[in-house]
Amino acid sequence: MEGQMIEVEAAIGGGLPRTVLVGLPDASLYESRDRCRAAVANSGYSWPSQLVTINLTPASLPKAGSHYDLSIVAAVLAAAEVVPRESVRRRVLLGEVGLDGRVRRVRGVLPALMAARSAGFEQVVVPQGQQAEAALVEGLGVTAVGSLADLVDCLHGRPVLPVEDDPATGEEGGSPPARDLSEVVGQPEARWALEVAAAGRHHLYLQGPPGVGKTMLAERLPGLLPDLELPEALEVSAVHSLAGVGVDGLITRPPYADPHHSASQPSIIGGGARIARPGAISLAHRGVLFLDEAPEFSPRVLEGLRTPLESGVVTLGRTQLQTRYPARFQLVLAANPCPCGLAATPGAECRCAPMAIRRYAERLSGPVLDRIDIAVTLAPLRRAYLRTATVGETSAVVAARVREARERQARRLTGSGWLTNSEVPGHHLRRGLPLPDGVEALDQALQRGRISARGVDKVLRVSWTLADLAGADAPTRSHLLTALAMRRGEPAEGVA
Repeated sequence: MEGQMIEVEAAIGGGLPRTVLVGLPDASLYESRDRCRAAVANSGYSWPSQLVTINLTPASLPKAGSHYDLSIVAAVLAAAEVVPRESVRRRVLLGEVGLDGRVRRVRGVLPALMAARSAGFEQVVVPQGQQAEAALVEGLGVTAVGSLADLVDCLHGRPVLPVEDDPATGEEGGSPPARDLSEVVGQPEARWALEVAAAGRHHLYLQGPPGVGKTMLAERLPGLLPDLELPEALEVSAVHSLAGVGVDGLITRPPYADPHHSASQPSIIGGGARIARPGAISLAHRGVLFLDEAPEFSPRVLEGLRTPLESGVVTLGRTQLQTRYPARFQLVLAANPCPCGLAATPGAECRCAPMAIRRYAERLSGPVLDRIDIAVTLAPLRRAYLRTATVGETSAVVAARVREARERQARRLTGSGWLTNSEVPGHHLRRGLPLPDGVEALDQALQRGRISARGVDKVLRVSWTLADLAGADAPTRSHLLTALAMRRGEPAEGVA
């Protein structure tokens, strides 16, 4: 996410004809010398028939990837006086080259160019088809090239003719198709909890038998969230660019990720052999991460969420370096009450043994559940209710209330660096904001062990969100008691 400028140097002569690449390149980058030599030859130019030494500075930093190809070719052509040497100075070049001289897309263009702008560079060269992503960084002169011939024209100051864009090679990402909250029949408590979670960006736990509507509710949460502000949108777009997800424009909607329960820990948390790639929790940054059938996920995956849920970042250590990605996501967990899903369902016969039900519940550990702000138990709908059910509020109506609540939070938290109630630390909740009436209820719950110290802070955050939705300047006793009930998964007052 924080790019560092790499200077590519080339020297010709001084030994037997060969190409040497130095500067701690990994295996994939070391192969670029052969790829670049073939690309130059097949583009009608000559690779020097002498010793070619290519250095990547700073030499102490490990380097990986194929996005150095274009810089390597430019440095060698400048050293061979095929292109003016001054044309490659103070110019950032990103792109992978093919054996036929074509320039292919690479990952991480957006964060790389953000770093280039911060370092004072003004001219950049990117692969054809990624100019829209590069244009998101203001203040840079962007040239898109589709081949090495275009690169030579660019370095000579000649205009580069546009070519037809290659189809995007990145993965699909972003939010799911628009789904409206009015499609959910019944479940007023769950709908209200979803609205509160959206307003304060709180974590949500939905439990209930199969077919009760848990997945439907979670899929409609992104539609209640407001658009991302510009700094958030740039941050989210940069993460998706690093992950190889196609970025054709600024991502302004909160992302949504719903990995399958068989997903591995590196795919969720992030990982890789040498330089770790972003996982689902980073792709859901400033958006929603939905874990359906949460008890079926690997315990290592679930426990790996604990630190990012608190800090909003994930740090992945490797042998030679550490990689740090943002991961301030909104977690939604959905689970059945037992393996067959019928436990505690009136009129249904649960086939699970008591020990099986207990083991199933224990797959979600106490430390993970303690980080959840709101818990809701959904009950099956009655047939008579289905026949007479009225259409609930649409996503647009609820999203308008959520947007107003977010605006109240933004005014209250101006200058603090926090955007929503869920980000406010505990010391500020207790010292910087007025405490609501009824805190003795929290003291009693804490003394009886029904809530943890972390839970106290979460109840206070939810109570502020309830006040924001009600248009109040501060939470009341009713807001506090409602937040406490929602924390413990009990029926809440004031359900719409």
